[in-house]
Amino acid sequence: MPQNLRTSSLGDRTSRDGDSKLPKPLNPEGGLPRSSVGVDYCLLAAGLLWATILTIPIFANPGNISFSQSAPVVDACDFVEVTLNVAGADAKNPFTEVVVEGQFGKAGDSKRLSVDGFCDAADGSVFRIRFMPTSPGDYSYAITYRQDGFTKDYSGTFRAVNGHRRGLVRVDPNYRWHFIWEGTGEHYFWNGTTTYWLMGWDDEKVIKDSIDRLHALKVNRLRVLIAGRSAQFWSEPIVPGMGFRICLNPWVAERPDDVSNPGYDFTRYNLPYWQKYERMLTYTRARDMVVSVIFDINDSKSHPADSGEDERRYFRYGVARLAAYSNVTWDLGNEFDAYHKNPDAWANNMGTLLKKWDVYHHLTSAHSMNNRYQYRTSEWFDMTLVQWWPRPLHEWMLGQRQEQARTGRIIPQANEEYGYEDHYPRWSPSYPDGASADANRRAAWQMAMAGTYQTTGETAKRGTGAWPDTGGGWLNGRGDDTMVMLKGYAHMLDFFTSFEWWKTEPHDELVNNGAFCLAEPGKLYAVYLPNGGDVTVNLEPGTYQASWFNARNGEALILSKAKGVKWTSPVAPDSGDWALLLKR
Repeated sequence: MPQNLRTSSLGDRTSRDGDSKLPKPLNPEGGLPRSSVGVDYCLLAAGLLWATILTIPIFANPGNISFSQSAPVVDACDFVEVTLNVAGADAKNPFTEVVVEGQFGKAGDSKRLSVDGFCDAADGSVFRIRFMPTSPGDYSYAITYRQDGFTKDYSGTFRAVNGHRRGLVRVDPNYRWHFIWEGTGEHYFWNGTTTYWLMGWDDEKVIKDSIDRLHALKVNRLRVLIAGRSAQFWSEPIVPGMGFRICLNPWVAERPDDVSNPGYDFTRYNLPYWQKYERMLTYTRARDMVVSVIFDINDSKSHPADSGEDERRYFRYGVARLAAYSNVTWDLGNEFDAYHKNPDAWANNMGTLLKKWDVYHHLTSAHSMNNRYQYRTSEWFDMTLVQWWPRPLHEWMLGQRQEQARTGRIIPQANEEYGYEDHYPRWSPSYPDGASADANRRAAWQMAMAGTYQTTGETAKRGTGAWPDTGGGWLNGRGDDTMVMLKGYAHMLDFFTSFEWWKTEPHDELVNNGAFCLAEPGKLYAVYLPNGGDVTVNLEPGTYQASWFNARNGEALILSKAKGVKWTSPVAPDSGDWALLLKR
């Protein structure tokens, strides 16, 4: 087809000067004109010929495509972005009809990584492709824009330098119950909280202020939904409106604020929302905060068709946009087993696909409602995200480690949901006392002393759209100065990061009186006393520096040296919970 000639889906053909070349209507009634039989047949033949022309396939002809690179030099673990500007974009649906893909690799290395680009303008006029180099060096790439039979190629180079970024969180290859920052080799003590509807705030200053507050409390991991909507608020004082919305819309919707029937077009994406999500990732990345990207949640009543093309496209689009952010991990879906007919087949298929699309292999898991849906031996499954509310939690999490160890494949264990502060559903097995700030803090210590991790959630009782309208907690991430539970978690993080916790193993058999023990025998013993008192520790011969640690306020008290193979501590200063650290 000539470059300046277009045929619309309705058969309109326009020449360069724009004059219509369509035949005029044959008569006001729409039939052939009343004339001689010979003329009738001629016109009929002409009409059939025109109809035949309109059935010829219409090939893409988007006009000029220009490419621009974000920077010639980037930090390792940041990303380079190439923008494609399409003049005269003519794809009816650029999200489904256009493919942008790139091959990236180090200069001189034959290995190339295949990365998807994504549409970033509803009319198809802008596409982007991102690549995150994970190590310094010179890189080259080749990008192809493909639309029907039309292709356009581009190649370029850039350099990655060591900007001392922490980079991606990985499973520690040497101590596989734990995590490590790939960029610096530092160990990562997971201290997470839930902020499901963080993206529901209209004012991004609220999002940033919430992140800053949590960062100051030493939270280093947030759970954040991409898609989610709910008609219930779980008895919490949440009133949508006035700056907060409970309906998150990653797709274009006819009724974006309709909780149950938004009228999604699952083939088109709500680009301002995705761009807002990316700004949140940029802000958290600058603070070394990991974001668990949750693709969907059980409470929504509108999902793409289970295992269908729309669902796969959604996940692939999410990976194409977000995988170049070093601070993401993937959660296939919150309680995914409740909205997929065959959870095992779905999770293993989608998890495998996601790892294929994500060339960086970010940590990936799936948070189930029923803990039988754990894929402990699957290569895509990097950590467990269990949901278990009953207390106490120390023995139960030890059991999770033991179950994992029996598979022969060691991966970290995390309790992603064990109750939220001041949240008291009557079905909770720990109702009503288990949800207090103090009870949750103590539960976190119990799990940490099992060599496992946890994600908590702050109270929502300070209200969103309801008096005093300064909170939201586990529902949307906002908080105020009266919400102090996370200070206790910060003290726990300070205790564990004061020694090489990743080298320790659970050794409760070395202590008495109901205490818990993590130890690297002969070098270090960390002991937790839930109710004060004293404890006897069975030691390897040697001399150890002993100190108390107040689990409630973070204060440390130096004790005299501990010697011998069986050492009994002084009585703790009070009957609250204390930790004891013995180091050679």
